Amino acid sequence: MKKLSALILFIAATCSGVFAQSNYVKENFTKKDVYITMRDGVKLFTSIYTPNDASKDKKYPIMMQRTCYSIAPYGETKYPGQVGPSKYMMQEGYIFVYQDVRGRYKSEGTWTNMTPVIDNKKSKTDVDEGSDTYDTIDWLIKNSVGNNGRVGQWGISYPGFYTAAGILSNHPALKASSPQAPISDFFFDDFHHNGAFIESYFFTFPVFGVQKTDTTTKAWYQNTMFNPGTKDGYQFLLDLGPLKNADKYYKDNFFWQETVNHPSYDEFWQKRGLLKHFNKVKPAVMLVGGWFDAEDLTGPLAIYKTIEKKDPSAYNTIVMGPFGHGRWSRETGHTMHSNVYFGDSIATFYQTNIEQKFFNHFLKGKGDKNSGLPEAYMFNTGKNEWRKFDKWPATEATHVKFYLNADGKLADAAPGATGNTTFVSDPMKPVPYTEDNTTTMGFTPFNYMSEDQRFAGRRTDVLVFQTDVLTDDVTLGGEIMANLKVATTGTDADWIVKLVDVYPADEPNNPYMPNKNIILSNYQQMVRSQIMPARFRNGFEKAVPMVANQKTDVNFHLNDVLHTFKKGHRIMIQVQSTSFPLYARNPQKFVENPYKAEASDYQKATHTVFNDSFIDVEVLK
Repeated sequence: MKKLSALILFIAATCSGVFAQSNYVKENFTKKDVYITMRDGVKLFTSIYTPNDASKDKKYPIMMQRTCYSIAPYGETKYPGQVGPSKYMMQEGYIFVYQDVRGRYKSEGTWTNMTPVIDNKKSKTDVDEGSDTYDTIDWLIKNSVGNNGRVGQWGISYPGFYTAAGILSNHPALKASSPQAPISDFFFDDFHHNGAFIESYFFTFPVFGVQKTDTTTKAWYQNTMFNPGTKDGYQFLLDLGPLKNADKYYKDNFFWQETVNHPSYDEFWQKRGLLKHFNKVKPAVMLVGGWFDAEDLTGPLAIYKTIEKKDPSAYNTIVMGPFGHGRWSRETGHTMHSNVYFGDSIATFYQTNIEQKFFNHFLKGKGDKNSGLPEAYMFNTGKNEWRKFDKWPATEATHVKFYLNADGKLADAAPGATGNTTFVSDPMKPVPYTEDNTTTMGFTPFNYMSEDQRFAGRRTDVLVFQTDVLTDDVTLGGEIMANLKVATTGTDADWIVKLVDVYPADEPNNPYMPNKNIILSNYQQMVRSQIMPARFRNGFEKAVPMVANQKTDVNFHLNDVLHTFKKGHRIMIQVQSTSFPLYARNPQKFVENPYKAEASDYQKATHTVFNDSFIDVEVLK
């Protein structure tokens, strides 16, 4: 799977900020490779890049990233093209530190996905990412030449998780932490959304579910990757059939087996969640995310809100830009997501006016709460402009309910009479999540988060509700809650809600569109979407079947949004039950463990959406 391997290398580069530029790093930094011993004796491989002029008289802060994706290039004579979150930070002057986490590449120990947090450590064998962060910082402060005693940490995606977990280290030298696109809980990010399995991640399991046998600089898991013999992920995964058939590929993959054997939010997943541990936060925190992040949109929002609630005195801020996963870490010039253009040099603006300002203040400057940055720096993806807030969600937002009327209208008034809309959901002919089949075999999905939804809305198994043409701009800013009143002839179902911006017929194409076969005339841009398995409507810990033909409440949050639906546009809601192969198919017959369902369990069902269903949104003036 050469394409997948290339994508893995790209993600590793994105996470570590390694992009070929020049010999700047080699000319300006001295590299040192060391093993740092953790409290339980495990040694973690660490590369330290120190400015050449660092000394006891000229000191620099330390910027650290811990990753499971390799800290290549290995060897003290080999230098990357860039160190740090951006070239601006690199040129600003910091000591940059990269570390392979335990069980990965050149580090010792056993690899664990989303290492469980141990709040009350009673012995040296009680270790987690917080203790490994603490021990690493402690060693660096005592042994790194020319450091000023202040440490910052950053990371994107899985390194974002290690950054967020590092906050819990409580090391006094850790002054600034920026988890970027962090995973907060694998039951709600990355591999699951609200417990629904993200089947488009199917090809990634070798990366996360194979233990290495010795320290290595090579990707030891590559020999467990398989060649599917096709470039069509939709067809391959449909032909795979029930998820139980995946054992022929992943019988010995420990992470796949863990996933299969824990279909509900049981202790296995709960102890891997970070949110319940953020009680007292010492370093300054800046969460960073992308509004169109197909992998980890939940994490930054959830961690930010949790810290706000549990420790309101903490310096805790959030930045959300018009980006896909991690794309704020590199400048593309014209900032695009799928076919949508948001402006020029937005990543550079973030890197120089937000990220660099944050770290400089807390690691080089006064380090007080007067950083000059707002509580929330949020990009409006409809107006294409940054907006500052002193609280998120904004206090001035007002709640509006949009009802799903039986005539297809999306109305802000409750219906006067009872009505409903029905559709037949067939798991053997699931709705595709994208029209672009070239994206269905990659590491993870990407473009679908802002793709044109006309292909879906024209199917009979997708319900469409939309407003009249807007006579004024309408800005949705804050949380979204779907309150569905539904029924099914089966005993289980997934419910997918999509918020869509319908462009006017005279909308011109932007000059940077990557796909010349797409037109923005009547474009249906997905703004936000989420899935909710009905089996978890009463709680994620225990699955409960639906009662056939009984009206049932299925309520769930979509992730936050800041988007202006412009005058002349329409607001649309689409409701469906399949979105394949993004989400695994629900058999629609209740089974205790969907990963072990038989082919015969997959059944057609007629779904009903009643017209007292509504979507609760927050509107900003």
